[in-house]
Amino acid sequence: MSEQHFDVLIIGAGVSGIGMACHLKRECPGKSFAILERRQSLGGTWDLFRYPGIRSDSDMFTFGYNFRPWTGGKVLADGASIKNYVSETAKEHDVERHIRYGLAVKTADWSSVDKCWKLTAVNEKTGKSQSYTASFLVGCTGYYNYDQGYKPDFPGEADFKGRIVHPQHWPEDLDYTGKKVVVIGSGATAITLVPTMAEKAGHVTMLQRSPSYLMPLPSTDKLTLALQKVLPARAAYRLTRARNISVSRLLYQRSRKNPKAMRRLFLGIIKRQLDDQTDMRHFTPNYNPWDQRLCVVKDGDLFKALKAGKAAIATDHIGRFTETGIQLKSGEHLDADIIIPATGLNIQMLGGIKPKVDGQEVVLKNKVVYKNVLVEGVPNAGMIFGYTNISWTLKADIASEYLCRLINYMDRNGVRMAVPRDYENSLGEDTVMGSLDAGYVTRAKDRLPRQGTHGPWRASQNYLEDVKTLRFDPIEDGYMEFDGRKTAARKGEPRGFLRPLRSALFGS
Repeated sequence: MSEQHFDVLIIGAGVSGIGMACHLKRECPGKSFAILERRQSLGGTWDLFRYPGIRSDSDMFTFGYNFRPWTGGKVLADGASIKNYVSETAKEHDVERHIRYGLAVKTADWSSVDKCWKLTAVNEKTGKSQSYTASFLVGCTGYYNYDQGYKPDFPGEADFKGRIVHPQHWPEDLDYTGKKVVVIGSGATAITLVPTMAEKAGHVTMLQRSPSYLMPLPSTDKLTLALQKVLPARAAYRLTRARNISVSRLLYQRSRKNPKAMRRLFLGIIKRQLDDQTDMRHFTPNYNPWDQRLCVVKDGDLFKALKAGKAAIATDHIGRFTETGIQLKSGEHLDADIIIPATGLNIQMLGGIKPKVDGQEVVLKNKVVYKNVLVEGVPNAGMIFGYTNISWTLKADIASEYLCRLINYMDRNGVRMAVPRDYENSLGEDTVMGSLDAGYVTRAKDRLPRQGTHGPWRASQNYLEDVKTLRFDPIEDGYMEFDGRKTAARKGEPRGFLRPLRSALFGS
């Protein structure tokens, strides 16, 4: 079995992996690298999910990369458009040829003697193994299991005579024209599926145990279209990004500081959308805004489907499945030809890989993350993990920039091994997902790495703070060991407040 060596190995060719590769090409041009991708195509999430209406739930002017403008006026883009954007970015920056498709990474072991990672990957078509070594490893696998979405075992499920389809495994042959459909769930997937399927189905019911906070958002940004007519594409992109980052941050901060007022605001918006014609019990969550992610309703399409009678919402608990649908605990029966459990994801870190350091398995739930990019005690390895309260790619971009800074620092100083060390034992109870209280997060607390109680071990979920930390703060901060030597904290060049703020809003 031949062994191939690279300066950097990236696992995953989704939004994060392609972004990391592009940053390497831009900021570390002399480095050799490869991307190991299990699937036969790039795109990650946007290649996997094929359900009707699949789209972003973040605006594309912040979800797009900071180095490549998202053009056009679309705020919420469909899955195919996003995959095409990622693919075009890979081609433009000449990283597509570095992707090795069809390879599932099975093992990743760090050797302190050899100062490198040793990986074994299996070609899932042929079953043959390939061996790789790398000086630096970057995990860009996202945070969920691509093979299996989350679905509870429903009582009486085997009795149902219709078809049960999980959104993560949408079949190409599913014809729902004129059919009665029940979508179980109230998250982003359900909010997207219901109005899209209602266009062709006989009727669609969204069955939820509890509502989510909803926010209508127009699919086209008229102000951006106007800016694009009078400004260069990059300038219009940066101005729109700056505005959207500011608005998103304001909504999040207001929700945390004054949840009662924000609750009234969100519910008032929904009332106006529905013309006071519906039972607000179906739209009033039992938690505060941003305890879970806000669900975006494109062009108010869900509300339009409800008002037209093409869709309905049932807030209840499942008693059992029957031959013809779902019996609710309230006594009501929902007739169905097709049932879609949009019940969430199964979280899985690093694509299921269990990394080892000198033969000892790294148990992520016992580890604390450093700047939400590195894992304590794990040498020469980064983990791209995006935001949960704003666009994923905003964090992916600056995390990639930080890793490039670290790699360049190591080269300049002749360093072969960099390890973050938690000298103060700051391990906390919160996971890297922060205060998010979604079901898929609470189910995975035993698998997620932790964040610390203070300092660089605390994940802020604050883009402006992270820009300062990852783009400007010195690499030597007293927490990093280089070739086994602890370095003292070094003060960075005084920059004041405006440069990090300008950098955050308008780009580096």
